[in-house]
Amino acid sequence: MDPVPPEPSTGVVSVPRQPPSAHSEPDVQGLSAGDDSGAMSQDTEVDMKEVELNELEPEKQPMNAASEAAMAMAVAGAEKNGLVKIKVAEDEAETAAAAKFTGLSKEELLKVAGSPAWVRTRWALLVLFWLGWLGMLAGAVVIIVRAPRCRELPVQRWWHTGALYRIGDLQAFQGRDSGNLAGLKGHLDYLSTLKVRGFVLGPIHKNQKDDVAETDLLQIDPSLGSKEDFGSLLQSAKKKNALEFWLQAGVDGFQVRDVEKLANASSFLSEWQNITKSFGEDRLLIAGTDSSSLQQILSLLESTKDLLLTNSYLSKSDFTGERTKALVTEYLDTIGSHWCSWSLSQAGLMTSFLPAQLLRLYQLLFFTLPGTPIFSYGDEIGLQTAALPGQPVEAPVMLWDESSLPNMPESISANVTVKGQNEDPGSLLSLFRRLSDQRSKERSLLHGDFHALSSGPGLFSYIRHWDQNERFLVVLNFGGVNLSVKLGPSNLPASAGLPARANLLLSTRPGREEGASLELEHLNLEPHEGLLLHFPYVA
Repeated sequence: MDPVPPEPSTGVVSVPRQPPSAHSEPDVQGLSAGDDSGAMSQDTEVDMKEVELNELEPEKQPMNAASEAAMAMAVAGAEKNGLVKIKVAEDEAETAAAAKFTGLSKEELLKVAGSPAWVRTRWALLVLFWLGWLGMLAGAVVIIVRAPRCRELPVQRWWHTGALYRIGDLQAFQGRDSGNLAGLKGHLDYLSTLKVRGFVLGPIHKNQKDDVAETDLLQIDPSLGSKEDFGSLLQSAKKKNALEFWLQAGVDGFQVRDVEKLANASSFLSEWQNITKSFGEDRLLIAGTDSSSLQQILSLLESTKDLLLTNSYLSKSDFTGERTKALVTEYLDTIGSHWCSWSLSQAGLMTSFLPAQLLRLYQLLFFTLPGTPIFSYGDEIGLQTAALPGQPVEAPVMLWDESSLPNMPESISANVTVKGQNEDPGSLLSLFRRLSDQRSKERSLLHGDFHALSSGPGLFSYIRHWDQNERFLVVLNFGGVNLSVKLGPSNLPASAGLPARANLLLSTRPGREEGASLELEHLNLEPHEGLLLHFPYVA
């Protein structure tokens, strides 16, 4: 039986770099073929000490690229006969980094920290810290003290925050065959789309025409419904007198028309106002007069507070820019801080006083003047008094759609009905809704200051602004020709200064690019066009 050949021994060999020579190859071969050289036998265990390469002499430093390749071949040959492990030493830098760093001892640190130089440095840094902190505190106090104060908001009642909508004739508003209190509930959604803050209803009491004795201020007109029908709209309440009855029934106010016919109108208004306010500060008394005299209007307002007085003051205008500007500024200057209302009459439609081309202009005017705009049903669509056959003059039927006047020999055009204008973004109804919405949410339009601007013939322009809120510029062309307007700084207070440019919010003429930045010194307006522009507050 043949003897089992001994297993090749495993050793760890460190191969030093040798200079290249003719004897290199045999030496490597001698290492890899230990069986043939009698210098090392298989029974001899190679136990060589590991040598750090970085401790070798300069001539024995790590091999270059050529010698590394030769060494790789040698190792490959050696691994055929046995396992050869080669350990390469770390760099000097890694060795040096491994050395442990020893800092100052505790005694040395205390000695250095207690030196005069470090003591002075610490005190200097502490003083600088507190000086900086006190400086920032003082700066914050100065900023708060010198910052502009927010202007105190005035008391706002519900009629201050939007338009009022008059429904003088329930049957005409709903249709001649179906107008009553119960049917009015079906139109409340429509009224909410107009963004109005309240509607003035009636008269709805029993009122026998030309028979004062049969008039009953405490009884609902039977043709309009019953008290139960009214109770479905408002709360039922205990009857006392005419004013208290309706106030306790849940109404938010009253309208009394033709007060100029009373012998002592101011006294009656004052008494009615006291009764109204006794039910709460949010109750409103509206008085109406056909007078256009500013002095008579003032005499009706002087003894009452929070009275809204509808009148015909603006209807005496010749509807030019200069005349309208004079009437508005004189009215505002005369009534002072008294909250005013804007309408063309105490009950009539705007079309009874205005030419059709000025309807859009007056909607923009009423919604942007300081005070409460008051409209009659149909003003939002330009309802005419007697433009259609069969329409009554005093209370024209509201044109909801083409079937509103079934007895008409001719069909109604869709563009004069609520349905037709509701689908047209450029219609008078759409403009009414946008202006009503804009007024109800902008402080400058709700209770902002008013400043009229000097402008050319045919124009009326003014600014509305409140504290640090967005400012609004209104430019109205009452003329029938194109106008080039130059608006610039004039005798305005610093808080109401004009910028060089303003952004267009809307125009009464469809087709304008909304949001466009317009240069105020080169502003072009089409005939009967009104612009509503806005610009930010600048401190």
